[in-house]
Amino acid sequence: MSKRLFDTLFAILCIFILSPLFVLIALLVKIGSPAGPVLYRSPRIGQWGNPFWVLKFRTMVINADRMGGPSTADDDPRITPIGHFLRKYKLDELPQLFNVLRGEMSFVGPRPEVPEYVALLSERERAILSVPPGITDWATLWNPDEGTVLAGCADPERAYLEIIRPRKIALQLEYVKRHSFRIDLVILFRTVTVIAFRPAYRVMMALVRKVPAIGNELE
Repeated sequence: MSKRLFDTLFAILCIFILSPLFVLIALLVKIGSPAGPVLYRSPRIGQWGNPFWVLKFRTMVINADRMGGPSTADDDPRITPIGHFLRKYKLDELPQLFNVLRGEMSFVGPRPEVPEYVALLSERERAILSVPPGITDWATLWNPDEGTVLAGCADPERAYLEIIRPRKIALQLEYVKRHSFRIDLVILFRTVTVIAFRPAYRVMMALVRKVPAIGNELE
């Protein structure tokens, strides 16, 4: 089965099964912050450098992008009360199933970045743009809680660029180099496991992050 065919069929299935959850989250977002929209569109750079709008359930106050940068710590005052819950369990990412359905994203691939971060990529690093961006990848599994890492930082943007981004790019390049349908299924399975067992996984990842490489799991 081709990657695109799998993405299309699986996205349709997920949207159908999760449609009641979509409605519930939309109501919670609207009740928690009635003045703003339910969905948030953010500019991202996709495959071959093509721009698109990534979809998320809104987790921040209105005009949050004018109050700070794209890197968001868990203690960011721009996040709404319901937004904290949605971010914790990655529920804010569910609308990206429609990005997958439209062919702008895949289930598995390097997470799409904002234009200003893509502009920082070196010529070698721009290989990341040769594959479709995804909802999850090795970097997501390595660090599923960017907000936790950035919490308490005086400058979240600088902390992201210096602490998270280098390792994130390295893992994304590794995915581009060795990706396959089998590896995509492994990443999807591990992502579901991470979300389902998130509390225990946080403890485990605190230990795993001390290891400089992900070892043979990419074999």
